[in-house]
Amino acid sequence: MMRFSASGFGLLFLLLITSISTCSKELPHPVRSGAEVLIDQHLPGLAGKRVGILLNQSSTVRPEANSPLTLDTLLTLGVDIRALFAPEHGVRGDIEAGGSVKDGVDSKTGIPIYSLYGSSKQPPNEVLEGLDIILFDIQDVGARFYTYMSTMGLLLDVALPAGVEVWILDRPNPAGGEYISGWMLNPEFTSFVGLYPVPMVHGMTLGELALMMVGEGWVGRSKVISNAENSSNSESTVSNTLLKVIPMEEWNRTMLWPDTGREWVPPSPNLPTFEHAYVYLGTCLVEGTTLSEGRGTEDPFLLIGSSTFNPSQDTFDSISQSEVTLPTLPGAQLTLTEFIPKRIPGKAESPKYQDQIVHGIRITLTDASLYQPVESGLELLRWLLSNDPEAKTTRFLTLLAGDDTIGEILSEGQYEGDISQGRRPLPDFSHEDFRALREPYLLY
Repeated sequence: MMRFSASGFGLLFLLLITSISTCSKELPHPVRSGAEVLIDQHLPGLAGKRVGILLNQSSTVRPEANSPLTLDTLLTLGVDIRALFAPEHGVRGDIEAGGSVKDGVDSKTGIPIYSLYGSSKQPPNEVLEGLDIILFDIQDVGARFYTYMSTMGLLLDVALPAGVEVWILDRPNPAGGEYISGWMLNPEFTSFVGLYPVPMVHGMTLGELALMMVGEGWVGRSKVISNAENSSNSESTVSNTLLKVIPMEEWNRTMLWPDTGREWVPPSPNLPTFEHAYVYLGTCLVEGTTLSEGRGTEDPFLLIGSSTFNPSQDTFDSISQSEVTLPTLPGAQLTLTEFIPKRIPGKAESPKYQDQIVHGIRITLTDASLYQPVESGLELLRWLLSNDPEAKTTRFLTLLAGDDTIGEILSEGQYEGDISQGRRPLPDFSHEDFRALREPYLLY
């Protein structure tokens, strides 16, 4: 589905100035994050308050990538910040996926750090008792299995009943607000990579999701509060609002990240660019297989393969691109390649096939407006599995998808259609009910 339009001249101009055609014309006013709006308009609300903040390296204030962190700016402005809360990857984003995040002290500010990605994933009561407000300021990528959404929900679940205000400083969904795809979460497969009943890719901002979590009673049940102005769930709304969303300015649902005018700051170590993050929405499923998802290289989730992958009867060295029929994915180019995963401290401590030659595929995003990340990721994964007799899926694949029917879709006997011909290689996801459910909570 096209998510932006341009005249023929405008499109030609874009193709001349960028290698990815979705980098639309430079906006006269880049999207202003909730953090910017907070500092400009809501600072008085923090005066005299004991404040905690959940953040990481993506929590920059202005559109420039080297902009100061929200934490540093607020400290300069005299805000009394008592606690830092660390999601997966830590407050500085230097811990690999799944790596243990520990309590400690921030070396730069001396403020205590409390891990929300360790033995406990919620703040302890004694810490909450010392706070009036918790700011949540973090860049998401728009996927249910990206754990910042779960961290936010678990925070709301204990902070609101404890009487602590939570302010969500909203940020863009890099995949926009219209693209919805993937399985709805089957409650049987609830996990930290799938806690709430939304599709794999939900098309919402974290601020909108917070309103939805509270408004639908998914969190904070003992004191459910929402400030969604048009929420139809009257039972979940009370006059004393503890959840507050600071909306962005200049953002709309048709925008992919390149349209926002903001520079990309990696929200986690293995998503260094928007291209990586957008393709990741589908190729993250590779983590639920024995195939390499490219960790240990400079292009994780754009490189996929294994040491036993071989798309023909010949040796891999003798295969030419013309001898192999690669899947055709609108908006992307696929090429055969080889890579050697290496240990990269803070990014890939022990990647699959470490120090081995991996044969596989490189994905190059050519037009994000045409590319369907989930559908394309599934088609590519199915093709790779069918060309690697040693490759296997794991239970983690079911947790990522949130439903066990993914195994049927990936098996050759159950596969139907070809995405290159416009037929989705997926069951009917039936997102209509979800679209109706989310409507009262949309801010943009």
